[in-house]
Amino acid sequence: MGPEIVIVSFLFGFLPTLIALLRGHDNTFAIFLTNLLLGWTGIGWVIALIWSFTAIRSRVRS
Repeated sequence: MGPEIVIVSFLFGFLPTLIALLRGHDNTFAIFLTNLLLGWTGIGWVIALIWSFTAIRSRVRS
């Protein structure tokens, strides 16, 4: 297995975390932990993926 396959597999595995980071999600760290600890189950990965696409609350500045 070449290094390209390992890198692509790693990126695909942490896709929910990457999406949350790119979207500036409020719960990025929690999504990362869910992805890290439960992502290997498949169900945990899907939960993290859905969570990363949920609405982001806009912050009210005073």
